[in-house]
Amino acid sequence: MHEHPSVQNAGEFLPFFLFVVFLAVAPYIAAVFRSNQKYSDWPLYRIVFWCLGAISAAAAITGPLAEQAHVDFRMHMAIHLLLGMLAPLLIAISCPMTLLLRTVSISAARKMTALLKSWPLRFLSNPTTAATLNIGGLYVLYMTDLFHLMHESPLLYALIHLHIFLAGYLFTISIVYFDVTPHRHSYLYRSVVLILALAAHKILAKMLYVNPPEGVSRAEGETGSMLMYYGGDVIDAFLIFLLCYHWYKSTAPRRIPAA
Repeated sequence: MHEHPSVQNAGEFLPFFLFVVFLAVAPYIAAVFRSNQKYSDWPLYRIVFWCLGAISAAAAITGPLAEQAHVDFRMHMAIHLLLGMLAPLLIAISCPMTLLLRTVSISAARKMTALLKSWPLRFLSNPTTAATLNIGGLYVLYMTDLFHLMHESPLLYALIHLHIFLAGYLFTISIVYFDVTPHRHSYLYRSVVLILALAAHKILAKMLYVNPPEGVSRAEGETGSMLMYYGGDVIDAFLIFLLCYHWYKSTAPRRIPAA
């Protein structure tokens, strides 16, 4: 990743970028209209968060940023933040599973609910499992030759970035319950896992600062690692706030109306 070939004009990417965003947003909006015909109106803020999440993910996989990420470690880390942290958080807040259950038939909703309660999803949604897939996957990516191999294979590159998004989303919904969550864990357990996961993420960023992947210049390695460290802090702060807020709401005494 030493060379920095010129990136195409941003305008050349715009049509495809908008197309990707449309593919993500259109089904959600259609589901909202269908849901509103049978239930109370779907909250506007969830629609906004879905759109922002779609834009974040689209910016990470298409456009100048995604193109430059192939040759610039700093841009690669920007994509890591967008695709693995910001987009999953925004999409989780938009509650896509709840919306889907409101739009499908009763029989389909029952089958989906049964699937959500199955033991494989119980295992995957456990915060420890989710954290291992999310943070552990990053260690495998940067501490092995996988980082270089993915830039040689378009299929591998796509699969790794799909894993980054799905693992980030799974981790987010395992820590803070925004959506339908059949398998719930205590706030204390989730808080401990979150703290350990954040610590592991920071340790990895420091390791990359000292020893960037082979072929990455010292300057790029340091800047990219700092972006991973401090940029991750910003997104993690929102995750911590939301977890603490939910915890507070669950324990705060309820006001009894006067007789």
